[in-house]
This record gives sequence, C-alpha cells and structure tokens, in this order.
Amino acid sequence: MDNAPENTLVVLGPTASGKTALGVCLARAVNGEILSADSRQVYVGLDLCSGKDLHEYREGGAPVPYHLIDIAPISAEFSVFHYQQAFYRCFEDVLERGCMPVIVGGTGMYLDAALRSYRMVEAPENPALRRELAGMPMAALADRLCALKPALHNTTDLQDRARVIRAIEIAEYARDHAPPWA
Repeated sequence: MDNAPENTLVVLGPTASGKTALGVCLARAVNGEILSADSRQVYVGLDLCSGKDLHEYREGGAPVPYHLIDIAPISAEFSVFHYQQAFYRCFEDVLERGCMPVIVGGTGMYLDAALRSYRMVEAPENPALRRELAGMPMAALADRLCALKPALHNTTDLQDRARVIRAIEIAEYARDHAPPWA
C-alpha cells in the first residue's frame, strides 16, 4: 500500500453522519471510485440496518462506481483479514483505471488494516489449542496473549474470552509460520 497516503481520499465517521453523500461528491470531483470501509455493508442483504445508501451513488449526476459492498453472504465469516485482501485488489484496480480511491466508512479497524498495511495471516482454527485454553482463567489468557506480541494486541478486548482465545490462536500461528526475514 505504498500509494495509499498520497493517492487516496478518506471519509471516516460515525453512523448517519453523511459520509456517503460527501464521498460521492468528492468522487465526482476527482474522478474517483468509492471503496467502502464498513464492516456491515460487506454483507449481501444487510441493507436496512447497515445504512447502505446505494441510491446516493446514482443520484445527482453521473453514477459513481463503488466497491466492497455486498461482497459476502450474510452467513459467511468476514474478518479484517478478508477485508484487507479484498481492499488491496479493489484499490489496485481503481488506480489502474486512473481513478482516485475514495474510502468511505466507519469501521476504523478496516481502514487501519488497509492503509497501515497490517501484516496479517490467515490462521486456521486450532481445536487442540482451543481445548487447552478453554479451562484457563481470563487473567492467564491475557498474560499468554501479551507474552506473544503485546504491541500487536493492545486493542484486543481482554474481557471477551472468545476474542482472546482467537488472538492467541492467530499469534501462535503467525509466530510458528513467520517467514525467515520477519
């Protein structure tokens, strides 16, 4: 994502704050295309509760192309890793067309993962590790996670048992499968 900072506009804000309308206006002004950064708008059929204002991409002028909306079935697990991979493909496609990426959304973690190029791995579930961790107290789980890579997990919700266990699972997989130069 070397091109992101100087070749990208970002509209980030809370729900119902006018992000889509502003993003569409900006995209029209700079020959841009919208890349959604919304964790709910990725799901097909989750229209009303996700604030998909798809009509705004067509109203008031030439239609504005948009991406990363309606790309996963509602039954699918769609993580930050999946978003990052889809974002990179769309971002490069937009640049190849000579257009300006305009990122619009309210999911800061999606935006951070995309623009700060988080090094992410697709770690499979590890049933044996999950069984091992299942009986541990939360404090022990938090200690184990922090011992792995405290800087990477400073935003993990240490009160959510499932998230802490998944974070340990990912961190241990990444540690065990790191490339030699990492």
